[in-house]
Amino acid sequence: MKPHQPEVPFLLSLGRLVLGGMLERPCPLCRQHQEAFDSGDSLCQKCRQRLQLPLEGLQGLHPLPWWAAGFYADGLRSLLLDLRRRPRTDTLDALIGAVRPPEAILRQGALLVPIPSWKRRGNPLPDLLCRRLRRRHGLRRADLLQHRHPVLGQHGLNRRLRFANLETAFQCRRPPLPGQGRRRPLLIVDDILTTGATACSAARALEEAGWQVAGMLCLARTRAGRRRP
Repeated sequence: MKPHQPEVPFLLSLGRLVLGGMLERPCPLCRQHQEAFDSGDSLCQKCRQRLQLPLEGLQGLHPLPWWAAGFYADGLRSLLLDLRRRPRTDTLDALIGAVRPPEAILRQGALLVPIPSWKRRGNPLPDLLCRRLRRRHGLRRADLLQHRHPVLGQHGLNRRLRFANLETAFQCRRPPLPGQGRRRPLLIVDDILTTGATACSAARALEEAGWQVAGMLCLARTRAGRRRP
């Protein structure tokens, strides 16, 4: 009598099942399975196209150097508004993966400086972004900004009034230690960059205290042609 041998087709099917589970993962947004080409937190191609996220992210130099995942419009705008109400770390990780700051700045060990909220129950995303960025890039956080005086709400103000409203709105909590200002550049963190009034006011306060601001990390940038006139 021949010894019992496992059925070859059964073992092949089991191997395909296990291997498929290793090579596929759900998209954090639509939950559909996709091939796992990277660290396992990226959006699927369909969601990336719907949100209009470029493969290499977005970047620009005006009004200060900035890096974003995509433009604040359509699907990405709706997603960020929803994340403000119901933050989800897997979705935030996927969007952060589309933000590509230069490796040179990351190698310098840049410090993350979140924009503080003006409201008691304010926007939770800058704080969460710093946590997730530290998890991804190992960057430390420095809460260097605080409000100097109350300001008007920015909604409804044009570009000129927004800059005037926030011109001296922030102050830096402490100066850098001797030599630290050049060795450890700062990256301002916020969820959306619109006119840049908030970011420029924050950068001015930090630089006046002796820090070097390398730029801003955000999830979305308002299109120039769609800003409020």
